Amino acid sequence: MTAAAGSLEDWPMHAVDEAVRLGRMDRDEVSQRIASLPVDRRAAVFSRLTPRLQVDLAEAMTRDDLATLGAAMAPDDLADLAGLLGAEARAIFLADLDPELRACAERLIAHAAGTAGGIMTTDYAALEADATALETLDSLRRKAPEEAAMQRVLVLNEGRLVGAVPLRDVILAPDDARLGELMDAAPIHVGVGEDRETAARLVARYDLPVLPVVEDDGRLVGVITHDDAARALAAETTEDFQKTSTVLPISETIRDAGIGLLYRKRVVWLALLVFGNLFSGAGLAYFEEMILTYVSLVFFLPLLIDSSGNAGAQSATLMVRAMATGEVEISDWTRLLLRELAVAAGLGVTMALVVAPLGLWRGGGEVALVVAATMMVLVLLGSLVGMSLPFLLSRFKLDPATASGPLVTTISDGVGVLVYFTIATLVLG
Repeated sequence: MTAAAGSLEDWPMHAVDEAVRLGRMDRDEVSQRIASLPVDRRAAVFSRLTPRLQVDLAEAMTRDDLATLGAAMAPDDLADLAGLLGAEARAIFLADLDPELRACAERLIAHAAGTAGGIMTTDYAALEADATALETLDSLRRKAPEEAAMQRVLVLNEGRLVGAVPLRDVILAPDDARLGELMDAAPIHVGVGEDRETAARLVARYDLPVLPVVEDDGRLVGVITHDDAARALAAETTEDFQKTSTVLPISETIRDAGIGLLYRKRVVWLALLVFGNLFSGAGLAYFEEMILTYVSLVFFLPLLIDSSGNAGAQSATLMVRAMATGEVEISDWTRLLLRELAVAAGLGVTMALVVAPLGLWRGGGEVALVVAATMMVLVLLGSLVGMSLPFLLSRFKLDPATASGPLVTTISDGVGVLVYFTIATLVLG
């Protein structure tokens, strides 16, 4: 009988899992563990550590150790590490690298964060269109680009992207077949200055192992691999979640973020929303006599404005997500507004029927009419505001993610007080 191959627990840990485990250890332990790894494994694990931990470890390394680590890293990971270091430390780090590797890292660092150029790598397989299948395979053996980049051979014409060939087609083709004959012309690509989220969505939509990145003149400058695209989408999603709660984007993990950083990222919007809530207080002061006369109206105030805010937050969340995934564009606003009007009207009537018996119980028929009418109007207004704000922010080149949560709720609070007591004044006198 053959011996068992061993359980899953006996297999080597994946670099990502080891990076997660190291992130929970003491800094000295992490430093010792990283130093004990073979250089290729060290580079793979190091590149998956959090930015804060990478900087701490890099600052604790000798120049020779850091240069050795950098030489073993993928070009995009190397550029990311260099970008995290301070200006002086970055200059020293790059100076210790091989000139060709240094030039590659400097080209990648030059691209703005958040763009396709900022997440691309220069480790890819590309040959001119007149190269044969045999020449292509020989080139791949010599260069040995990373696995994802090797799955598609990019075809060039004097450095400009003209096509792409799956590696499988190259392997199966006759030795003398030209790439220009095998290629898929006009492959999906992205401009170097495009938003990284746009690039990542292209990778996901077309299930691409690599997405070519080109200059304005079509010259190939890099590729975005599917794993880098996945990390970019995860970063964008995290940023959108933070913005929906009016938290400024936090680049570090919550576990590593300090008290001062969390305070700065949260205080700005909270302070601004205080002024928005002043409208609610002003409305209450204006209708003070009405409130004193009909005290029962106060019972329903939180219920009504919260329902408006909840309806608005629902609409805003649906629309922000749809805009983020490219399902809707600004030009769709009119059609979606009419649909939202119908949906919100149905929701408003339903909520009015739910709350009317409570109004009848607490204050009689007239109060029930006020509460039901207000509920219907506020749910309608809240939904329309929540749906429209993302479009309005996009129109002014602002991030629509900031339209959700507290911002919609604050607007709904101020409008809700005015609508509620205006209707009460008209009905109750």
